[in-house]
Amino acid sequence: MDDYARQATRLEAIGGHYDKWLLGAAVALASLGIVMVASSSIALTRSPFYYLDRHLLFIAIGAVLAAVAMRVELKKVEEHNRLLLVACAVLLLVVFVPGLGSTVNGARRWINLGVSKFQTVEAVKVLYIVWLSSYLVRFRDEVNATWPAMLKPVGVVGFLVCLLLLQPDFGSSTLLLGITICMLVLGGAQMKRIVLPALVLLAALVMLVIIEPYRMARVTSFMDPWVDQLGSGYQLSNALMAIGRGEWFGVGLGASIQKLNYLPEAHTDFIFSVIAEELGFAGVCSIVALYALLVGRALWLGMRCIEMRRHFAGYIAFGIALWIGLQTFVSIGVNLGILPTKGLTLPLISSGGSSVMMTCVAIGVLLRVSWEYNRAVRRQEVREEDSELLFEAAEDEPAATPATAGAIAVAMQRGAARGTSRMQQRVEPTFGRIA
Repeated sequence: MDDYARQATRLEAIGGHYDKWLLGAAVALASLGIVMVASSSIALTRSPFYYLDRHLLFIAIGAVLAAVAMRVELKKVEEHNRLLLVACAVLLLVVFVPGLGSTVNGARRWINLGVSKFQTVEAVKVLYIVWLSSYLVRFRDEVNATWPAMLKPVGVVGFLVCLLLLQPDFGSSTLLLGITICMLVLGGAQMKRIVLPALVLLAALVMLVIIEPYRMARVTSFMDPWVDQLGSGYQLSNALMAIGRGEWFGVGLGASIQKLNYLPEAHTDFIFSVIAEELGFAGVCSIVALYALLVGRALWLGMRCIEMRRHFAGYIAFGIALWIGLQTFVSIGVNLGILPTKGLTLPLISSGGSSVMMTCVAIGVLLRVSWEYNRAVRRQEVREEDSELLFEAAEDEPAATPATAGAIAVAMQRGAARGTSRMQQRVEPTFGRIA
């Protein structure tokens, strides 16, 4: 076996490590979610631990799915990118199939699995981010240079949004649109090309709010919930009272009053208000810090992957970071009364089987990105060490033999091809250009 065969064998044996900061932040948020679901739902049913037991079950299933996602090579996922988009459309259409689709509170967003219901849009979020990441890799130059390549993802998300609005699900629609616009900017689309489609989509969303009375009522009630405290402003006014009672350090874990059937959806959409009431400003800051760590670390990981020309992995990290970051911002904003009421859960904390499981899958994919990035870094270091040894051996010899010279030349070519030379300029991520 020659030197290069031995090096290739040695490189294949090198693995990676999962990012401890990502894993730690996710585990901390999920653990806090278990505690707060138990506290916020204890008075909702005759069985005080009904929602806790379900939440623990979904967390366990999500952990298994995350473990599977952590072991799947990203290149294998990228090979089936087109099937992911088909799966998105099928999942959003299957809810309209009689016998499969299930309606809750006038919205047809779930499929009935017998033992439980599954909200398909949660899976669509993961699949769509992976598809859009693969699209930005395949058409990176075209997205920056031509209108058709940039508008294709806008058209795709427009189709998915139409299906969501038929359910209806306005919150997830705006979330997908926000993720798409931000990822196009990160993928290199020029800002002057992004502005026009963004304004058109924004105008369309405003019109959808105006023409639907219940959406318009949400907008007006969040502006001043005390005008109709027992009507349209009931949910938000009780959420604000819960937050106000928390003060600096809260009333104590389990001592919330608003969760006692005063605050609707206290264990799901408005769990943040219960956290603020029981843990106070200190608890709220801790949660925001954990989300900032999770999202910031994911964005950092995406930047590092782009610098190593691992664009697919980098865009996936960006997409998941945007998803968790935007959904967290909207959920907290709704609870604080700075955004209209939307049915978006607090990732990894709120009760909700579909959301919990799919967020766990997203975390698993993110950890896989970190593993492959760490593996690439370690292999790069080994290649650089081997190249340095070749150069040192050549310098020690009075006259380099043709075989040694050839080995050095091949090593330099391989290093340049892989972008592993220390002399090579680092590749910076391409953000939206103004000009």
